Amino acid sequence: MKASVQRVVTALQEAGIETEVKEFAASTRTAEDAAAAIGVSVGQIVKSLVFLAGDQAVLALVSGPNRADTQKLAQLTGSTITRADADTVRKLTGFAIGGVPPLGHATPLKTFCDRDLLQYDVIWAAAGTPNAVFAITPADLERLPGVQVADICVAQELQ
Repeated sequence: MKASVQRVVTALQEAGIETEVKEFAASTRTAEDAAAAIGVSVGQIVKSLVFLAGDQAVLALVSGPNRADTQKLAQLTGSTITRADADTVRKLTGFAIGGVPPLGHATPLKTFCDRDLLQYDVIWAAAGTPNAVFAITPADLERLPGVQVADICVAQELQ
């Protein structure tokens, strides 16, 4: 097990969450790739997106098909929002883009969780690498330190 995955396993244990990390030969870097590998809907995939609110990092946990709304994040944080680049993400979280989990970061991050994730019995999040994931209930995700459920996504067009 890679060190980055072990950090996630340790953080899950410390949070009192019992789950198993699954590693795949194929990439689970994107929500679509992860959903296909696991065999679930794209909506059940947690995208962990790092932004900067002024000089403070924030994490947006977004349901697979949704897009984070930087204006809504700005209202929640009271700061201008910019997307963190790959080097900044690795520095702040200790993980590479595509493998950022919702916990176990190098720096504690204020975290906002997309309400759409709450509709599922089980959701899946990255576990430290672009091919490792773990299952978690929305209730357990909400219990993680620093997590605030909020309306953080762009309104979806009706089809």
